[in-house]
Amino acid sequence: MHTLVRVIWMIMLFELGMTLIVLPWLAPGPWDSNYFLSHYPALRPYLLQPAVRGFISGLGALDVMLASRMWRRPSAAANSST
Repeated sequence: MHTLVRVIWMIMLFELGMTLIVLPWLAPGPWDSNYFLSHYPALRPYLLQPAVRGFISGLGALDVMLASRMWRRPSAAANSST
């Protein structure tokens, strides 16, 4: 069961990371017209800056790297069973 949870967690981290890498840079997409920008227009100048988009993409890259590190490193349960 532990292995199944680990695989699901890796897949979730990878998908979240890829979404965070790509989503801010889609030209006419959900990043430009989302809940916060429509309800809080004062946030528009900050959330649409390339530096903020790069920061969010960087968080996505960290998620992808964490998922790949989890994939390469065997679990503690697998090491203790041998």
